[in-house]
Amino acid sequence: MNPNPSVNSALVRSADGEPLDLPWGRIVWTVSRQLGNSTQLTFGRVTIKAGHENNLHRHPNCDEVLHVVSGRIEHAIGERLWVMEPGDSISIPAGAWHNARALGDEDADLVICFSSADRETESREDAE
Repeated sequence: MNPNPSVNSALVRSADGEPLDLPWGRIVWTVSRQLGNSTQLTFGRVTIKAGHENNLHRHPNCDEVLHVVSGRIEHAIGERLWVMEPGDSISIPAGAWHNARALGDEDADLVICFSSADRETESREDAE
């Protein structure tokens, strides 16, 4: 029997994740320190509703990797824009202002991973 709590809570079913409903879509966190299954990273699934976008924001304490599962998005880092399709991934450095917008009539489903189990998020709206 392994007493390590991170091993005991290693598997998180989608239905057991920590959901966060937002005006533009939904995030379901499945790995983080808060969930008790990682001391090194945060991982989750994101849905951006068709025609919507998340707020311009940054993560001052960690890098982020975003991967498109379905749908299409336009992703901005600073002044640079990329159109991303299923299978595309983007690496966002710590502290970079960025956001994503779902293109077309289909919701965009993404996976996201952060290089910290305690990711910090700052919204541009909060900074102004």
